[in-house]
Amino acid sequence: MSRRLNPLHTALSLAAAGVPVMPLRRGKVPFGNCATCTGNACGGRPNMKTAGPCRCPGVCHAWAAATTDAAVLTSPPWTSAWHRAVDVAYHPGGAGLTVVDLDDADAIAWARTALPATRTVPTTRGEHWIYRGAMTSRNAVRPGVDIKSLMSYARWLGFGTGSTVALPDAVRGLAVKEPSTVRRAPQSLTAPLGGHGSECPHRTPVFLERGIAMAEQRITEARSTVHATVYATFLAVLSRHGRCGCLTDTHVNRLFTAAQSKGESLRHCTDAWANALTTLGL
Repeated sequence: MSRRLNPLHTALSLAAAGVPVMPLRRGKVPFGNCATCTGNACGGRPNMKTAGPCRCPGVCHAWAAATTDAAVLTSPPWTSAWHRAVDVAYHPGGAGLTVVDLDDADAIAWARTALPATRTVPTTRGEHWIYRGAMTSRNAVRPGVDIKSLMSYARWLGFGTGSTVALPDAVRGLAVKEPSTVRRAPQSLTAPLGGHGSECPHRTPVFLERGIAMAEQRITEARSTVHATVYATFLAVLSRHGRCGCLTDTHVNRLFTAAQSKGESLRHCTDAWANALTTLGL
């Protein structure tokens, strides 16, 4: 049998194991939509962010075309695509998996210190770390690192080595986006935040001091997802202490110092604080 049919053999084996698959053409890219679906004229899967309502039998809509149905995989027009395919891709989220795509040696070195060991598959330039569990996909979560799970596809490169472990919070946190930075006049932190007429809930200064100390500890102990941890911590502090007028520039500077000790820039700290204020309406 011709070697060009091998992608189909691989695809059928994966489909039998419950992994949704699709063919890739030269360049490691999906096949284009059919004439009926070009430009999403069919009304389905706009920008490939949803899986319906289009039910095109062709190899359309990239990741959304991936299937485990052997009858579909071996019927026209799929058979024509397999004859031209050079690789097999799969939909990780559809298989209940998440792929952390590490593009280079620096990204791999980071993963070895920040993420739990799991099944590892070598790639052309780096490695795929595969976890059990699906999540939101997001590219460039840090230098050389992409996340491929729901609404995404990954090239099949073999089974790899090691045992697949459950998707950790350290990976889920990488996909957390902060709100877009809101351009606003810089807020002076040389005086307490306005109390907006709220009654101060702090029975003693110790209550506030304990909250700030815990926030500092949360930031300094973050081993990964530092951006997301800093923002979430700022948001938590402000939600508890931001409306009564007790927070001063001294407290804020302590939080900024903790964040900067983890490699955050002053600008990022300022933006994260402004976003948290905006989110809470302060």
